[in-house]
Amino acid sequence: MGALTIRKVETKRDLTRFINFNTELYKDSPYAVPYLFQDVWNTFDRKKNAAFDFCECDWFLAERDGKLVGCVCAIINHRANERWNVRNVRFGWFDMIDDEEVANALIRTVEQWGKERGMTHITGPLGITDMDPEGMLVEGYEELGTMATIYNFPYYVDHMVRLGFKKETDWLERLVTVPTKENPARSEKFFRIAEIVGKRFNLRALHFKNTKQIIDEGWGLKVFHLVNRAYDSLFGFSQMTDRQCEQYVNQYIPFIDVRSIALIVNDKNELVAMGAGMPSLSHALQKGRGKLFPFGWWHLFKTLYLKQYPDTIDLLLIAVAPEYQGKGVNALIFADLIQRIGSMGFKYAEVHPVLEDNNKCGDQWDYVETRVYKRRRCWIKKIDD
Repeated sequence: MGALTIRKVETKRDLTRFINFNTELYKDSPYAVPYLFQDVWNTFDRKKNAAFDFCECDWFLAERDGKLVGCVCAIINHRANERWNVRNVRFGWFDMIDDEEVANALIRTVEQWGKERGMTHITGPLGITDMDPEGMLVEGYEELGTMATIYNFPYYVDHMVRLGFKKETDWLERLVTVPTKENPARSEKFFRIAEIVGKRFNLRALHFKNTKQIIDEGWGLKVFHLVNRAYDSLFGFSQMTDRQCEQYVNQYIPFIDVRSIALIVNDKNELVAMGAGMPSLSHALQKGRGKLFPFGWWHLFKTLYLKQYPDTIDLLLIAVAPEYQGKGVNALIFADLIQRIGSMGFKYAEVHPVLEDNNKCGDQWDYVETRVYKRRRCWIKKIDD
């Protein structure tokens, strides 16, 4: 067996190999969902991605006998570090074969990279920002992954423990059964709460003809400004800049079916809560192996434009203004969404990872049929002197 080498990504060919490694590593797994190649490529583009206004990162490849055996991204999010008064280097897009030498070398490379820049701790897996996939899967290996989350084999956890990492926080993922007339699943109480809360605080749901109307009337930017306020106190979050908000509006909102976005406003027409989902693209990405060409585009096109939806919708973003949190406003979001996504034919809704100690968000599912079926973890370790 030849020597292991670690080298920094320097060329477009290197970056292509980096992104493709995940697809190759998990090609035989029925549960892993490949990255959408172009999406990750744009995320790593220092000019296109507004996060690079305040973040820095490098990518590294692990090779043995000319074969790629692992990769990792080393990241410093300076806004997050300033917000939380820490000096953390993040590791992200971390993939490897089951090999101690490979795991050791990749993590130590990130540690050294961070140490040279004054960092004291290594944490992850995290993205460049919170809008990127984060959290290592520690439970739910035999459940289908999603486009917006990380899938990894169980052996990753063994290597993290062996390397001295400790749990920093966990996220939980829930699968919700969408109520129907035939299977109301306790939802009657849910709708009653929504009605009471709406009247008490003079709140109502907005409905739109298309996503162009959402963007043109400025609601897209208001959504991400609301996320800034709602998520400000959550683990590791850093406020999005205006340039980031504009980027995400253009990147995501045009692809959302207008029926799967709920915007809640008060009597002053101010946005106080929102929820947004997309049909699961998991099977479409698996069929195209994360590529648009030669045939991957067709599977995505059928889902997003021909509306040949699977039975699951991914609830990607949920936010409530701080002054309305804990007052039942979440019920208004889901009372509005549930009826419409049910009419679209969805049977299940996968809820984006929620911090395990975020009880305000977790308790909202008490009135529908749901189960926690995945757990993912952020690890942390002090960088050795």
